[in-house]
Amino acid sequence: MYLHIGNNYSVNIYDIIGIFDIENTTVEKCTKKLLELAEKNHLCVYTTYDMPKSFIITMKDNKEKLYISQLSAYTLRKRMEDYITERKSLL
Repeated sequence: MYLHIGNNYSVNIYDIIGIFDIENTTVEKCTKKLLELAEKNHLCVYTTYDMPKSFIITMKDNKEKLYISQLSAYTLRKRMEDYITERKSLL
């Protein structure tokens, strides 16, 4: 199952390590450093030119990617929870 994270971007939910709110997390030095390093190492994928609201960290085949999204972390988490709930009801 894939999670739509904005515009024409989707990520496999099994590759997601975390979904974070940009406004609340970037006040910490370590988060700012993480974002700076990801940008420097070309690991960032910008899904929008609008004001970003969240970032999603993924790991696939031992390769990290950081997606910057205009969708809120709450919206993305809710979509993921809905999918998981739906899958459980089918079992």
